[in-house]
Amino acid sequence: MDLLLSIGDLIELPSHGDGKGRQIYLAPPSYVEKAPGQYLLLGVRPNGAPLVDEALGAEVLHEGHTRLLEIGTESAHARLRAAHLHEITRAQWLKRPGVEHATTVVTLMRQRLDGAGESGQIADLKIIDPEASVLYYRGRWRPIVSGDSGDFVARRPQAYGADLWCFVRVEHGVPRALVDLPADDVTATGCDEAWHTQAAIDAMRGTPQVMHVQVAPGRAGDQRLDLFSPVPGWAQRYLELVGTLVPQARGALVSYRVPMSAIDDLSVFFTDMLWMHVKVGGGVA
Repeated sequence: MDLLLSIGDLIELPSHGDGKGRQIYLAPPSYVEKAPGQYLLLGVRPNGAPLVDEALGAEVLHEGHTRLLEIGTESAHARLRAAHLHEITRAQWLKRPGVEHATTVVTLMRQRLDGAGESGQIADLKIIDPEASVLYYRGRWRPIVSGDSGDFVARRPQAYGADLWCFVRVEHGVPRALVDLPADDVTATGCDEAWHTQAAIDAMRGTPQVMHVQVAPGRAGDQRLDLFSPVPGWAQRYLELVGTLVPQARGALVSYRVPMSAIDDLSVFFTDMLWMHVKVGGGVA
């Protein structure tokens, strides 16, 4: 489900009515150009109808959770439009935020807490420990303890559905203020803002998150990119556009196979957007 949401086959949006809940919808049948002659197919037709007809379907490559269509560039757009697929430009599909300093992102979130009212007691609240290793994401989550003071990315339970993402101020183990996420863009997901904020916090503390780049086994010229922390949807969409999800390397949270020609741009992207350190073959780019 997470992968289908990240790739854009499904869309998570605020629900109608009180606007407090969120619902998952089928994304409209669409495509985005991955490379000349290669098109990433997106969306779902209702009632199990195929996304494309048999003529085009025979040319669709299924790799993991993605569908890739390889056809001649001269006729591609006409054939895709004839199949009632909507074109999404690369810029529209990636729709990443602007480049900001990590301090700017954290300062904005802290200002939101400054304006929030008293949160009161929050049962079963869990935070990301900023002092825990950025190389083991799951191990960073823990309950608050009496010695905790500061502003943390957190999750809190709700009566129905998954735990809610939030940013919380804690003083001596007691929650004082809380902002539910997403706070900036209601069409975004809470986890996107949370992971962006946590990456900024880690960078400010001098322990930035890390991306490892190694030679991909069995594919000449390809590299394997290993991430140890989850990234916002806009960063994952970029990875889907230039690479292919592969079984995770030992110790990594997620791994992608990418062509060598994409490594420089990827390194700049993750350094600029998420303030990461990029380690290439054991060194730091």
